[in-house]
Amino acid sequence: MILFISDRLEKTNFIKEIFGKNKENLYCMSDETSSVDMLTVNPPDIIIIDTLSKTLNIKSLIKKIKQTLENPVILLITDQKAEKELIKHTTAFITDDMSKELVEATINVNLRLKNSLEQLSSSNKDLADSLYMLNTLYSTSSQFAGTLDKNELINYMIEGMDKSLSFSLTCTLSFCTEEKPVLILNSLYDISDELLSALKLRSILNYKSLFNNKTLPFELDENTLKVIKTIKYPASKFTFNLFQYDNMFAPIALGQNFFGCIEIFKETPFSSEDAKCFQTLAQQVSLPLKSATLYQEIKETNHKLEKLERLKSEFISIVSHELRTPLTSIKNSLDILHSGRCGKVSQSADKFLTMAQRNVQRLSGIINDLLDLSKIEAGKMDFHFTRTDIHSVIDYVKSTFLNVAKEKGLNLTSEETPQLPAVTADPQRLEQVLTNLVSNAIKFTPAGKNITIKSELVNADMIDKNNCFKDVLQKLKGDYIMVSVEDEGIGIAEENLVRAFDKFAQIENSLSRKAGGTGLGLPIAKQLIETHKGAIWCESKPDKGSAFKFVLPV
Repeated sequence: MILFISDRLEKTNFIKEIFGKNKENLYCMSDETSSVDMLTVNPPDIIIIDTLSKTLNIKSLIKKIKQTLENPVILLITDQKAEKELIKHTTAFITDDMSKELVEATINVNLRLKNSLEQLSSSNKDLADSLYMLNTLYSTSSQFAGTLDKNELINYMIEGMDKSLSFSLTCTLSFCTEEKPVLILNSLYDISDELLSALKLRSILNYKSLFNNKTLPFELDENTLKVIKTIKYPASKFTFNLFQYDNMFAPIALGQNFFGCIEIFKETPFSSEDAKCFQTLAQQVSLPLKSATLYQEIKETNHKLEKLERLKSEFISIVSHELRTPLTSIKNSLDILHSGRCGKVSQSADKFLTMAQRNVQRLSGIINDLLDLSKIEAGKMDFHFTRTDIHSVIDYVKSTFLNVAKEKGLNLTSEETPQLPAVTADPQRLEQVLTNLVSNAIKFTPAGKNITIKSELVNADMIDKNNCFKDVLQKLKGDYIMVSVEDEGIGIAEENLVRAFDKFAQIENSLSRKAGGTGLGLPIAKQLIETHKGAIWCESKPDKGSAFKFVLPV
């Protein structure tokens, strides 16, 4: 549409002749008031102003036009000159003596220019909307990644939809935010009880439609379904006209994991971009919801395991204490019988009494191991740290086991680096550790073989980082006293090395089954050495022997 403003009749007729049959697209005005009114009622595409009009204030008219709209303005002038004040508000010029063809061409060029600008503006708006939507999706995804709280995840999804889609109402049927399904309503306006009942029923029907007569994850009842409402403007209320709004629906699911569904209402129609954004947000929240569900399951499982571990430790402690009392009485009774104070003991009786005493001693050792383990796990093990000479610890353990090793036909020796620096340690606990290692070596080494206790000063960088214990050994820094017990026994397969330090573990082979034991010696040794800020590990090959080593910081 073209608006021509002029008080000259001959020039008005001239413009009308140019439009010819298309006169319905031309409006001619002769005064400022009607022209300005026309701008607000029916804005023209192009405005042509005759500057030669005698009754018009051209500057005032252009100023009012520019305050109303930014459409092209063409000035009709007498020659090639125009005032600077007019030039800055003008798109093009035509002269009073210009031919019809040139005038028509000028108008058409400006019409095409205006259409191009409108298309560009529309494209820019669409681009800006898309960028805003993408930014919202990105920021919402970042929020998803920052939490494992399922309530927060659902709220982030709804907030993202509000920012990008400006909905009137969302109905989110959530199966993951509470113990039972809950309907979460986020609404611009308040909702009447009747409308709420209709929304609950609609959500249940939508949910059932997703499973197409298959078994539902959860049975829902409209009367017992819990509702959580968030209302922005409670002063106003929605009516049943809400169901005439444009709406979209999507499940919140990932594979076989179903977390709920969401329906969104908006008074104005949704675009295809809106639909993509809506579906994307509903899909994006599914993965973190699955992660949050797995995390919750792991937490609950860990809690149960911790409870079982605590109960087990308490049970072991109680049973061990209960066993120790009658065992002490049995031991004392056997000692009295064996001493002959209750009468002469025959040779065959002596044999059986000796066997009983040996087994009582063995059982006493098992009970002590169980008690030590329960104390360590409960943090109740007593330690008395002092400056300790590792040579004295090795000498004591070696002298204790020399006769035992000889009886089994083993050669127990030591190779010690002289004058090693003292370490801060509990000597009794170090003796316990070394006793366990030497006892195991004797137990699992065939007759005629050698067992060697070694000690030396090493730097952490010098220690060979065994692959099975790499994580432990890489943490060592500085100088250490290293003690090792090397045997020529049955050895341990590489895949079983780490298991050797597990509680109650027994590496399966004929000799280990024959030797028996609780499998607590090495786990206790490991915990005692770690309390000393050291490390313990094993190097071994089947049928070649084993080397159990531990280090203590200097």
